[in-house]
Amino acid sequence: MKNGFIFFLGLFLALLLAWAGIVLGAHAQLSHLAPYFDENEGKAFPERMAGIAVQGQLVYQDLGCAACHTQQVRRPDFGGDKARGWGDRQSVARDYISQPYVQLGESRIGPDLANFGARPRAVDPDRLTKYLFEQHGGMPAYPFLFETRRIVGERSDQALNVPTAAGYEVVPTHRAVALVAYLQSLNNVYEYPEAKPVAPAAEKKEGEHK
Repeated sequence: MKNGFIFFLGLFLALLLAWAGIVLGAHAQLSHLAPYFDENEGKAFPERMAGIAVQGQLVYQDLGCAACHTQQVRRPDFGGDKARGWGDRQSVARDYISQPYVQLGESRIGPDLANFGARPRAVDPDRLTKYLFEQHGGMPAYPFLFETRRIVGERSDQALNVPTAAGYEVVPTHRAVALVAYLQSLNNVYEYPEAKPVAPAAEKKEGEHK
């Protein structure tokens, strides 16, 4: 193959340009974003995640939760996310600037979690912790995030209300506590100027060529 070197060089340059356009272009476009300071609230949004929530995000990443859950509410004309109760507005880039490891997700086998912290299930940490311990439909159980131990003295305040052998209790490990804190922190309800609802695309008039 006489021109093999030139062919592979061209292929490499094409891949390099594509990578630069996607990665470097997005960085140039979004790197200037900063938290939005609301004078009425007296603070900036999004707020920084607490340390334990940051640890919980690592647990979320380690468990591969992003394979089944997204964290991106779509625009009104891109689906019924609002009708499902997943968010009152579309997600925007500013929502993620305080997150060390953004978890946009791959598919929606389970519900979107961008605003999970605003839902009733997330308000009660005990209920949410127990939800992680038990299997629910397609949602697997994560018993390895919990420890079954003998009760010494009084029963732990963190002990789950689940059947156990006499004299034993099931308590969440630090990883479970951190994961719950992370899920409770997912609450992108503040409406930034760029997050104002986008009007659905106008339907084509009858008889208009597609």
